Amino acid sequence: MAKVKGRYETIFILNPTLSEEATAAAVEKFKALVEQHGELGEVDEWGKRRLSYEIDDHAEGYYVLINFESTPDFPHELDRVYRITDSVLRSLIICKDE
Repeated sequence: MAKVKGRYETIFILNPTLSEEATAAAVEKFKALVEQHGELGEVDEWGKRRLSYEIDDHAEGYYVLINFESTPDFPHELDRVYRITDSVLRSLIICKDE
């Protein structure tokens, strides 16, 4: 039988040169996307932190961690949206059930 819902964790790093309003808008965009396709859990904004290595000539990034529950097909869509959003430097989605 197919899994109906899964627990996931995603972390994404935003471009540190964004204004506070643009950063807040990007975080809200992803929170709203998760709420549309599943159940939003804890959202932890870590803020600006130094990167281990430069990404696109940036030494810092704005980190956001989101826990959520959704169907197994949604993480693929979320990853696609991360990839086409210019303000996202890196992202990772992990299934916590396994």
